[in-house]
Amino acid sequence: MAFFENRLKQVPTGFRKILYLNWPVVVLISAVASVGILMLWSVAGGDFDLWAKRQAQVFVAGLILMFLVAMVPVWFWRSMAGVAYIASFILLIIVDLYGVVGMGAQRWIDLGPLRLQPSEMMKFSLVLMLAAYYDWLDIRKVSRPLWVLIPVFLTAAPTVLVLMQPNLGTSLMLLMAGGAMMFAAGVSYWYFAVVIGGVVGVIAAIFQSRGTEWQLLHDYQFRRIDTFLDPSADPLGAGYNIIQAKIALGSGGWSGKGFMQGTQSRLNYLPEKQTDFIFSTLAEEFGFVGAFSLLILYALVIGFCMVSALQNKDRFSSLLIIGVVSNFFFYIAVNLSMVMGMAPVVGVPLPLMSYGGSAMLVILIGFGLMQSAHVHRPR
Repeated sequence: MAFFENRLKQVPTGFRKILYLNWPVVVLISAVASVGILMLWSVAGGDFDLWAKRQAQVFVAGLILMFLVAMVPVWFWRSMAGVAYIASFILLIIVDLYGVVGMGAQRWIDLGPLRLQPSEMMKFSLVLMLAAYYDWLDIRKVSRPLWVLIPVFLTAAPTVLVLMQPNLGTSLMLLMAGGAMMFAAGVSYWYFAVVIGGVVGVIAAIFQSRGTEWQLLHDYQFRRIDTFLDPSADPLGAGYNIIQAKIALGSGGWSGKGFMQGTQSRLNYLPEKQTDFIFSTLAEEFGFVGAFSLLILYALVIGFCMVSALQNKDRFSSLLIIGVVSNFFFYIAVNLSMVMGMAPVVGVPLPLMSYGGSAMLVILIGFGLMQSAHVHRPR
């Protein structure tokens, strides 16, 4: 072992950093993305150029970005936390003022060949900011009211801007990411109990506001809630998406119908088959075995990241990894709950699987931050 360590010290710093990467995570996310590309090829009816080709190109570009971010010392990202947060916040304001409208929502900034979605950037900018904040803050002050209000404001301000787009799914993920960071930093459980009570009150107020002048949600968001509660009430309208998704999920059985043999997706019964409901297509074509295998891959990614966070002796790095993996988990949990009818349809993609450039790039940059914390951890 000593001989190996002495030889390793002779390796140039750049190459040594590459060796220090969390390679199991790299392999696992590459495996998930490969499955996603295959599924996009399938739902396009065998046309690789329609969605799969661009997804593959974005993944390669994102993987390169991940490696570049990982090579930068983690202290640099700590120093840039405030800049990243402010820049993302300004972009959210620009979206609300001048953003591109698509599918009834104003969420994008048109950059020509790429549509930038600042709300995706804010998910990891918020994590970076809160990790830096709690690294700076004396641990004895973590649960004092004044010092709790600061991260609450940092989380609530972008959440309100995202909710105005409107984008309920991303706003919920921002709240959950902020809560996860506060929990990991050691904020008292009593604050979370108060928040849970407040959430119950807000939900009650939302339902009470329906049809009034002070209605808190848009009509289409209320329709999504109605659809969630009883999809069969409007099987050809608002309930169509979730009913077809459930049919696709169940029709795959144990081993599925086979690659490119999914009738729900190939015959266009399944809506948004390349984005929100791609998991339904996977379950239809590869059955329980294929769907469960994907979940195992996701669980392994989360497990390796959490081990890295727990072993890291630097507080900022540990919190940063927890924030990144929490965001990744929330993507998965919200999307799967949505396609299985356990939560309203809120338009959250399945990470590394659903078609979409902004989400893919931001997720891989997030893993780059995780790798930077892993590579540059105290040894």
